[in-house]
Amino acid sequence: MSEHAISWFAIPVVDLERARAFYSTMLDITMPDLVTSGGTCAVFPQLETGISGSLNPFMGFKPSADGGVTIWLNAGDDLQVPLDRVEAAGGKVLQSKEQIGEYGYIAMILDTEGNRIGLHSPN
Repeated sequence: MSEHAISWFAIPVVDLERARAFYSTMLDITMPDLVTSGGTCAVFPQLETGISGSLNPFMGFKPSADGGVTIWLNAGDDLQVPLDRVEAAGGKVLQSKEQIGEYGYIAMILDTEGNRIGLHSPN
């Protein structure tokens, strides 16, 4: 059993290329295709821990800003850097950077697909 509670996540999207452009721009990453028997998704870089995830336009997932599970993406060393890219990439900042005690900082955004996504960093 891994010491990490999360090993994979899927963010539902309607338009894969629009979503890939948003996340690639906001997080300054490259998201290659992953072709599966169900369809093609775009994959986040895998961390040393083995944790990764995908933008998923299939499997019946629907983007949502109202409830459901909240995913907190790693925003690097300084949350403000990717947060400053959100609106230019087509998203919306729902909650600005806020300290959560010794656990660092969080913010909440709305992506181009209508998903409410959290960002987290130590600084």
